[in-house]
Amino acid sequence: MKNIRKIAIKTAVAVLWLVLWQLVCVLVDMELLVVSPLTVLRRLTELGRTASFWQYAFYSLGRIIAGFALGSVVGTLLAIGCSMSGFARAFFSPAITVIKSTPVASFIILALVWLTGQYVPVFIAFLMVLPVVYANVSQGIAEVDGKLLEMAKVYRMSRRKKLLHIYIPSVLPYFMAACRTALGLAWKAGVAAEVIGVTRDSVGRQLYYAKIYLETADLFAWTAVVIIMSLLLEKVFVWGVERFSDTFHLARRGQHGALPERD
Repeated sequence: MKNIRKIAIKTAVAVLWLVLWQLVCVLVDMELLVVSPLTVLRRLTELGRTASFWQYAFYSLGRIIAGFALGSVVGTLLAIGCSMSGFARAFFSPAITVIKSTPVASFIILALVWLTGQYVPVFIAFLMVLPVVYANVSQGIAEVDGKLLEMAKVYRMSRRKKLLHIYIPSVLPYFMAACRTALGLAWKAGVAAEVIGVTRDSVGRQLYYAKIYLETADLFAWTAVVIIMSLLLEKVFVWGVERFSDTFHLARRGQHGALPERD
């Protein structure tokens, strides 16, 4: 019953926004500026029937996933390293600050000088994900319960057991929160890099052409594609991490019981 209510509320909100969109379209009465939801849906259907549409969508998806995965791994490893070494934290802190403060457009232009067009969106997505994951994982490590660490010391737990029983369960919620935020940033920055770099076989290139040729329906349709793919990727990622978390907790309980054993 609770799930049905949530679905009903979300559906009602979505319908309300579509009605507001249609009202704006009627008031503006100029399709060059704003097209109706039905026009966008019709154009999406037309695009979906072409092989090139799926090619562009999957190529962009692959680039964003690559940049996101790279940023997540490097950000996590960097956070772990900096939590273990004060020198490493002091050394990398200015670089993280620069990455967070520099406009995305500046990085895109620099990347176009340094890299070939296909790798620019990957690099930009990586840069957007890195500081978010680094900051959240660092915070998660810093806020690990000190009492649990004291207990681990009393029971003489190995590093491996401390990692499995204390650090991973404590840091995982911070990592998930970081990745949910970083996924959206990766999509925005990655597609922006495709638009500015006019990357071959990409959604960004189609957005660029839609703007050049004043094809507003295409502009809205490709924007909708980006939003839909971003939401789907986030749902899949969250589902995967939750399954991993459940399996991980069950495995720990099954193998080690409720209390840790002395080594």
